[in-house]
Amino acid sequence: MTIVVSICIVILAGAVIVGLIRVLTAKDLGSRAIVSDLMYFSAIGILTMFGILVSSSIVLDAVFLSSMVGILATIALSRILTRGLR
Repeated sequence: MTIVVSICIVILAGAVIVGLIRVLTAKDLGSRAIVSDLMYFSAIGILTMFGILVSSSIVLDAVFLSSMVGILATIALSRILTRGLR
């Protein structure tokens, strides 16, 4: 189990690094917003894997809270980018 969780953490860390490179090379704001969302939720995935690894319920509570904040931030950013038209 520990090996699988470690492999998942490495894959998600790779996704964050690739996302960071894509944010730096993206040309429009929409692409940057989407890739930033991908990076944020990959980081939440890393935190989830860490919580599974240490078997801590506090970490999982932090994951749930940060997921809700991430969804609200995504909705707010999409409203800003579309200037409230959608």
